[in-house]
Amino acid sequence: MDLATLLQVLDSTVRLATPLLLACLAGLYSERAGIFDIGLEGKMLAAAFLSAAVAAVTGSVWLGLGAGILAALLMALIHGLASITFRGNQLISGVAINFLAAGLTVVIAQDWFQQGGRTPSLMGGARFEAITLPLAETLRAVPVFGPIYHDLISGHTIPVYFAFAMVPVTWWVLFRTRFGLRLRAVGESPEALDTAGVSVIRTRYAAVLICGVLCGIAGAYLATALQAGFSKDMTAGRGYIALAALIFAKWRPWHALMATMLFGLLQAVALRYQSLELGRVTVPVQAMDALPYILTVVILAGFVGRAIPPRAGGEPYVKER
Repeated sequence: MDLATLLQVLDSTVRLATPLLLACLAGLYSERAGIFDIGLEGKMLAAAFLSAAVAAVTGSVWLGLGAGILAALLMALIHGLASITFRGNQLISGVAINFLAAGLTVVIAQDWFQQGGRTPSLMGGARFEAITLPLAETLRAVPVFGPIYHDLISGHTIPVYFAFAMVPVTWWVLFRTRFGLRLRAVGESPEALDTAGVSVIRTRYAAVLICGVLCGIAGAYLATALQAGFSKDMTAGRGYIALAALIFAKWRPWHALMATMLFGLLQAVALRYQSLELGRVTVPVQAMDALPYILTVVILAGFVGRAIPPRAGGEPYVKER
């Protein structure tokens, strides 16, 4: 594999890993606060639909992004009400959100646009455009570094750079701020946090809302940057892969980056090599498409080791009188 081909695969890896990374970081905030969130898929799907719908109608990708974030925040609030306020089962609430989003998005899209549950194709200002970084063209001729800077680092959309910037930001927030200390404490020992006079409810709601914002950006990226509109079930299990990556990363930001890049690489390889020749055997297209999902299971089953979630994860907090 020459350098140009390698850079093309890595460029696809970055673009495909972006929604996984945003969703993984979203789950990281929520689960570090003790709220398990299987509903990442539903939040992303709702955000993808509403962002594409608003962008198609208004012609503004930024209005679409805002609408996507609002859709995911609404789903996050539903999850927060069910699991924090009413102390319901967090896993059931997350699954319900996934079913709700899967059904509502198609029904509303059909009612609004009459295109079989799709939105109109997005063009021009309704989509995020790639950004050329400074000196990218000038340095292109420099051996090795030039192609890496021009073809791999430069040329992505704003959500891609935002997603990668959120990794050090998340690390700093969680491990270097008072809010991060409280968020981690509420996932490990909410009683201790309550004794210190900090509201467990507010802290958990804050984590759930941050999760909603990041899922909203992830869903909007899918519909307005990675693709050009919304289609039925377009998240294609990315929310579940993000959860797998979160477990693989053991709830740590930098490890989440590496895990999502790995899954993004698997998807990029599957897309590029739709058919693979192994001697006299041809690997079918369907097997290549299933490769990321198969390896997700294999990695989780055989290579994660003992992943210990936050001790208070999944447990509703009941204040002692």
